[in-house]
Amino acid sequence: MKLKVNAKLDSKFQPLSLICRDMREATKEEGQDLVIAIERNKGYTTTYKTRIYKDGTGHDEENFRFVERMAKALLWVAGGYKIIIAGSPVVGAKIKEAYTYEGLRAFDVKFMERVYETKFEVEVCDIEDAPKDKSAAAPIGRHLDGCRIGFDAGGSDRKVSAVVNGESVYSEEVVWFPKTNSDPDYHYQGILDAMKTAASKMPRVDAIGVSSAGVYIDNRIMVASLFLKVSDEEFDKKVKNMYIDVAKELGENIPIEVANDGDVTALAGAMDLNDNSVLGIAMGTSEAGGYVDPQGNITGWLNELAFVPVDFCEDAMVDEWSGDYGCGVKYFSQDAVIKLAPAAGIELDESLSPAEKLKVVQGLMKEGHEGAAAIYDTIGAYFGYAIAFYSEFYDIKHVLIMGRVTSGDGGVILLERAQEVLDKEFPELAAKIELHIPDEKSRRVGQSVAAASLPMIG
Repeated sequence: MKLKVNAKLDSKFQPLSLICRDMREATKEEGQDLVIAIERNKGYTTTYKTRIYKDGTGHDEENFRFVERMAKALLWVAGGYKIIIAGSPVVGAKIKEAYTYEGLRAFDVKFMERVYETKFEVEVCDIEDAPKDKSAAAPIGRHLDGCRIGFDAGGSDRKVSAVVNGESVYSEEVVWFPKTNSDPDYHYQGILDAMKTAASKMPRVDAIGVSSAGVYIDNRIMVASLFLKVSDEEFDKKVKNMYIDVAKELGENIPIEVANDGDVTALAGAMDLNDNSVLGIAMGTSEAGGYVDPQGNITGWLNELAFVPVDFCEDAMVDEWSGDYGCGVKYFSQDAVIKLAPAAGIELDESLSPAEKLKVVQGLMKEGHEGAAAIYDTIGAYFGYAIAFYSEFYDIKHVLIMGRVTSGDGGVILLERAQEVLDKEFPELAAKIELHIPDEKSRRVGQSVAAASLPMIG
């Protein structure tokens, strides 16, 4: 595999976007069609069609490696409790084996079972019986009528806005410590206080929109780092329905909509750009994603891009949490900067926290250090190829990048290199995708208005 734009500090990088292209090319004459489908709550289904070598022609292991990566990617993009492999009983059997408590993807099985509260399964069927896409049709967001509360739950501060007919009439940020607090009442009271404050600034409350890190199904909190210290028992009893319970305290039957903060960031960007098909990527402690589809809707997908593989190289760095290799968290976060530092000739003090290590590299970047620039150059190459890979699943016109890894000159280098990858390697994508770094101030104000716009009134 020859890259037209090299990842300067990572000679082993094998972009999955090129693997997809190579597989399609290699199987053009003698391949067989394959559909991967992921089913989630309410029977919503997301499908991905590809082509592999014919079963039993000496390529079974190659087929499995490729399909395993693609199934994993689609699972974390869309989210669900069932994988359906249509078109290859050989590959299907191997995927079935991988997605068990003892298999390769045990972490993924347990995570999805917790999110969807349903036993995970893999189904294998003929290509003729491949499921069709089934999605939520109801649009979410961009509703600006009436008196609304927009709440944004962050790990270090909580923001709330009172929004009247699309204009923020009051906003506040309050420092809090949800990630270190094991008492769910602390979280409940903090959220309630914020919403009551916003409510007091308006004649009434017509709707409540919430933006929060984590996974939400039907406004219920399924997995969220904000409640890291809360016990499982207390989580089920007091946390799962927390936002719904708080809304009831403000009034009967007030519509509430809770969405992942990545999706709300993408929605804020879409509202700012006055366009749709927006993929937002935040590069910070981890990699977070959000998406607004061509119709301007939030999809209900997981968009957990931290766990989506982008590098096919089996020697790629392993994520400690999921135990998997080549996933986004090690390419588009502070971990990526730290990972590349030795190759850039930068020695980082091991006693420093990851955030402090990032600051050291950013400081060197300001001083014009060539190694620091090479780190951002490499991440930019990663990102250009990853955008092409994400395009396998998302219809993208705009990519917004944000987060502390992208601040300063490093973010500029990163974006320039990503653009070069698209120009040279994927000109058909370069012609339709625009890359943006949003202005920090407008993004923060926009986030609360976007959150407030989530529910529909009446």
